[in-house]
Amino acid sequence: MAETDRPARRDARTPGGVMAAATVSTLIVNANTSAVAILLPAISDDVGMSTETLQWAVTGYLLVGAATIVTSGSLGDVFGRRKVFVGGLLLFIASCVLIALAPGGWAVIVGRCIQGAAGATLVAGGLSILSIASPPGTAQLRAVSYWGSASAVGAAAGPLLGGALVNTVGWQGLFWLDAAIAVVLVPVTVRSVAESFDPTRSRSIDWAGTALIALALAPLILGVTQGATWGWLAIPTLLCFAVSVASTVGFVAVENRVAAPLLDLRLFRNRRLVGATLGILIGAAAINSMMFVLSLFFQDPTLLGMDPLQAGLATLPATVGMVALTPAVPWLTHRFGVLAVVGAGFVVMTAGFAVLALASTSWGYLAFLAPIVVVALGLCLSNNPCSSVATGSVDPSEVGGASGLSNMARYVGPAIMTAVVAALYAGIPENRQAAGASAAEAQIAGFQGAAVALAIVSATGILLVYLVRGYRERHAPDGVEVAIAAAAPLHTIPRPEES
Repeated sequence: MAETDRPARRDARTPGGVMAAATVSTLIVNANTSAVAILLPAISDDVGMSTETLQWAVTGYLLVGAATIVTSGSLGDVFGRRKVFVGGLLLFIASCVLIALAPGGWAVIVGRCIQGAAGATLVAGGLSILSIASPPGTAQLRAVSYWGSASAVGAAAGPLLGGALVNTVGWQGLFWLDAAIAVVLVPVTVRSVAESFDPTRSRSIDWAGTALIALALAPLILGVTQGATWGWLAIPTLLCFAVSVASTVGFVAVENRVAAPLLDLRLFRNRRLVGATLGILIGAAAINSMMFVLSLFFQDPTLLGMDPLQAGLATLPATVGMVALTPAVPWLTHRFGVLAVVGAGFVVMTAGFAVLALASTSWGYLAFLAPIVVVALGLCLSNNPCSSVATGSVDPSEVGGASGLSNMARYVGPAIMTAVVAALYAGIPENRQAAGASAAEAQIAGFQGAAVALAIVSATGILLVYLVRGYRERHAPDGVEVAIAAAAPLHTIPRPEES
């Protein structure tokens, strides 16, 4: 018998099963997402496709995730959250198998695009079934804390796990492992999670809006990645940008007309929400793009020449830095205010990227370590308060829409910026080598170009921080705020109401 949102009671049979389904699924999704960049050189060698083209395995995942993160939640409300969550698990399994058995690079890219839809469904659906299954009050707060912690652990463990598997069983091992775990979660979910719906929601699904988001992002990313090759004023490049602009205009028109829009455009009238969402977009774009380019840079044989496991370990201090600072961020925000903490975060991020832009062929790993950690600490300072502002600056009835908007921004920003830095990291060295530079000097120039672009993007956050002025935290810092902050670089979690 299905449950509705009343609020729903916890399934008394196996509450641990609900917790396991939600937390383990978000753990493997985030581990998978953070590990893929580490795997790209190995995949490139195996399938014979350049890492420049294989960046679509990252950006394709993100752009599909951006289009489906909100839609998957709507599908759960209408057709049943357990049903859609199980569908997400089955799609995730299928995508892992497709990637692991991929005969070529394009099969990997297609599999990752499918995985983007599956991952978004599991992230959105997992938090939903967990919230519905837990009684309001302490139990729900604890459940959200565990879910947020699992998200952070998965993101931290991904590069290490991926690197270790590449060195032992091959890059396919990550996807086989993820598929096996997801297979186990299917019966756990079916047995443990009671079906639930939202009877108050319109049964209309905004398919047009979903498609238009993808149509706006895909040609934009294609134009960015190929513009230098085609020519920035060439017809194919201009056509890509024109399609992107037309799709964006079409999206706005559709959202103003459909019964249940993907995004409530009225939310954009909220200055603080817009500022927080842009801050989230910039932070997510910067950190994800940095991890992407570092994963390639550290493994470049002309430079540091690390193996995948060493590269995973090399990026670990960034995650450790964020984890270490996270408990302090809610207290710092409570003490100094959102404006000061977010502004300081973007200043710190910009400074870190500015130092990375000075990299040279004489730098060893230790020279990169400090600025990488500085960037991660800046993200922690800026992103965590922005997540709180996104859901805390709107009416209770708008929290779901605000959360969906900010989570979509976490996909959109990295999708675009990863394409930009991938184009710079591949394009600049080609030009430098053609001019007579050595392979190492050319690759350093590509890294410097990517770092400059990331510094510029981070600096825009300093200018935008003024939009969140005047916001005051509604809750004193506690363990739940810390767990929500831990998940903030990955997902905006609305704080559950206490009973």
